[in-house]
Amino acid sequence: MTETRESTTVVIIGAGVAGLTLGNFLLRNGIDCIVLEKHPRAYVEQRQRAGTIDGFGVRMLREWGLEEVLAGNPIPESEGGFYIDGQAMPIDVDDDNNESLYCPQQVLVRNLTEVFLRDGGDLRYEAADVTPQNITKERPVVRYQDADGSAKAIDCDFIAGCDGFHGVSRRSIPASALTQYSHEYGYNWLSVLAAVPTSPSGMAIHDLGLAGMIPRGPQASRIYLQCSVDDAPEQWPDERIWSELEARFGCPVSTGEIITKQIVPLRSVVFDPMSYGKLFLLGDAAHIVPPMSAKGIHLALHDSEIFARAAIRQVKEGDSSLLDSYSETCLPHIWNYQAFATWITDTMHNAGFTGYEGEFRKRVARAELQRQFTSDAANKLFSELAAGTN
Repeated sequence: MTETRESTTVVIIGAGVAGLTLGNFLLRNGIDCIVLEKHPRAYVEQRQRAGTIDGFGVRMLREWGLEEVLAGNPIPESEGGFYIDGQAMPIDVDDDNNESLYCPQQVLVRNLTEVFLRDGGDLRYEAADVTPQNITKERPVVRYQDADGSAKAIDCDFIAGCDGFHGVSRRSIPASALTQYSHEYGYNWLSVLAAVPTSPSGMAIHDLGLAGMIPRGPQASRIYLQCSVDDAPEQWPDERIWSELEARFGCPVSTGEIITKQIVPLRSVVFDPMSYGKLFLLGDAAHIVPPMSAKGIHLALHDSEIFARAAIRQVKEGDSSLLDSYSETCLPHIWNYQAFATWITDTMHNAGFTGYEGEFRKRVARAELQRQFTSDAANKLFSELAAGTN
């Protein structure tokens, strides 16, 4: 089979939040790049995932001239907040420090895609068998097959691996060159997508376990129910889901069609270093955080900005210092938010159901939460971390 060969500066593997944000940053600064995505466009733009963009992310996108990607599919306001034993106890977040918003991830991805393509970006869907090669050489190459089955090869200066935790990018790095740090929390969630408006909206702590109802669109909600580690979706018929959700929130909830349900184990993972040769890992390819923290998009955007600035410096000024220090720059920030993710995940789960850590840990967790309502210092730190500015 004849192979078509071409060249660019950066090959970006993966058209999710990290890959498309990076692509837009590079494109707007005159850096050639090609984005490869193994799935069809419709699949990428419809997959439902968490959608909190914190204050850091909102301001960063504005600073790069991408405020328009925050628009679309406005989510209606709904009463809610933070519930303990059925009592609403919203935590006030410093409005001057926090501009976070709900933007379902598929909406953000769709908007990033439209802007990238409108501005002349090169985005190739259904790229099969993507294979980074020669990643320790001066000019690595990425091979793949296009949607028609034709063989392609792209010579480049750098490869940005933005293809998620199970993607090919990290697997292209020798295992001996990476250290994996991981933590299993011992909590599982039943994750449910329901075609209902979100009411109430927020998180609830209860003796039955943690619960959450988060907007994913005007007529879509993501529901989380803490469940046993050995539970299966079949043990959660629709009637049980609505009953448990109402009991844990302590108030009536919107009910309707349940579209999907799955069991989600909670865990944290960090890979160190986040680069090898000319291959750089961004977003979930390098780290994952539990959904309780709502920091997956934050870390993906942070990685994208750090790498974009480094690549721009290298191409325009011939200065490789930022690329050389990419991993060392990203990792302290990642560990800071892993610490936040661990604290909020353990606290929120231990404060309700006592089956994991017992009554002592429950009372300690309740004391931790109470501090958020009584201490200005504690609330200020929480506000900074929630906004992504700490």
